[in-house]
Amino acid sequence: MKIILTNDDGIDAPGLHALYQILKDQAMTVVVAPQKPQSGVGHRVTVDSPIQLTKIAKNRYAVDGTPADCVRIALKHIAPDAEWLFAGINPGANLGSDVYNSGTVAGAREAAILGCRSAAVSQYIAKDHPLDWDLTRHHTARVVRALLDKDPGTGYFWNANLPHPLVSDIDPDIIFCNLDTNPHEYSYREQGDHLIYEGTIHTRPRDEGLDVAVCFGGKISVTRIAVGTY
Repeated sequence: MKIILTNDDGIDAPGLHALYQILKDQAMTVVVAPQKPQSGVGHRVTVDSPIQLTKIAKNRYAVDGTPADCVRIALKHIAPDAEWLFAGINPGANLGSDVYNSGTVAGAREAAILGCRSAAVSQYIAKDHPLDWDLTRHHTARVVRALLDKDPGTGYFWNANLPHPLVSDIDPDIIFCNLDTNPHEYSYREQGDHLIYEGTIHTRPRDEGLDVAVCFGGKISVTRIAVGTY
């Protein structure tokens, strides 16, 4: 099996390395990731200027572009025979309406558009709790194993979010659920002629049984998302 790995945090990000460590012995992995961080760029693509592609090592490439660019190049130019694409592991949740602005999720969405099975994986970070990548890798491995056995279907992809904080001796339940459509609560504070965004995801509105409440409640949320709908 050949699997493409990408992210929106850049080729050297710890989350991408953790994902590689999970999959390197299970499949032929091809890493195609942004040369520099591209968090929050959504599904932006580059069509009006050249895109620099740098081969760092065997099956490892850096792209001077967006996550969606990386996936297009991976599936159209580098590894068109790949059976899966995983995007992540993103440090920070991509729940509910986050799926629109997330470069991580855009990577998985672009793969689904191109007919490749795909999943985005993100790690929620609770307030005042440090992220432990070893624990994240341990629990993400369970998610990856579960999703490799589940075809999302044509025009769909998986979006997984891990709860936080995590512990080593308890495996959170994996809950398949729907997206929460509640908007974020935020405002803008004036500072001279600038506006400063003010908001927090930790207290965002949520409905019971949907992805935000599932993840914030200590379980792993997995949502099947259609390419063309919310």
